[in-house]
Amino acid sequence: MFRQAQGRVISNEPVNAFWRVLWLSAPAVTQGAGPGQFAMLRCSDGFDPLLPRPMTYHRLRLVDGERQMAFLYRPGGRGTTWLAARRPGDEVRLFGPLGRGFALKAEARNLLLVAGGTGIAGLVALAEEALSQGRAVALLMGARMAQELLPIELLSPEVEVAVATDDGSSGHRGPVTELLPGYLPWADQIFACGPRPMFESLAQLLRRLGSRKSVQVLLEERMACGTGICYGCATETRRGMRLVCKDGPMFELREVF
Repeated sequence: MFRQAQGRVISNEPVNAFWRVLWLSAPAVTQGAGPGQFAMLRCSDGFDPLLPRPMTYHRLRLVDGERQMAFLYRPGGRGTTWLAARRPGDEVRLFGPLGRGFALKAEARNLLLVAGGTGIAGLVALAEEALSQGRAVALLMGARMAQELLPIELLSPEVEVAVATDDGSSGHRGPVTELLPGYLPWADQIFACGPRPMFESLAQLLRRLGSRKSVQVLLEERMACGTGICYGCATETRRGMRLVCKDGPMFELREVF
């Protein structure tokens, strides 16, 4: 059950030229929240922009008994530009937690995370939760260029990180999915978040390698309501039409691709 709240800004800092991290205090919206779920943030003082913005939980932490949440975002449109101007003590209206998040198998000890572009926002909380349970985590992180990568120093040193960029400015030159064959035998479970072309490439690669391992993906779709009322995020799956906001955003890769 989601809840509405006035979130208080704890911090809202840039981490590089592209990314900012917003930490909010809104205990009602973090209650029951887990990796892969999201909240809807109202990015205005009034009604322009009218619709809230869906943002996945980037990190969750406990401070003096209060559970706080972070959102990783890139300012660009009117809503995120407004959000970037918020300062500590300001309020942001939001509601959540929403959607169906990642599901860790009890027997999975080695977790492989695959992030493409903005998809890194949805995987850091999962990495931190897995590490707290004594699991091993490897992260394959891809972007168009080095400047668009989340700085590695923001990740736990316990996470093994491999990088790919389209222009070769950092790590492997090419799509992040090209790194997967080197980690596939090690991984007990795979999780991914990124654009649809990355998922399509990932599905083709796994079929070619004959792998039937579980791959949970977070679908990125435009959402108007976030609660399943507007049907604006309907997507076709093997089980028929599903709503990303309500039935997802987590789906098994083979259900959709």
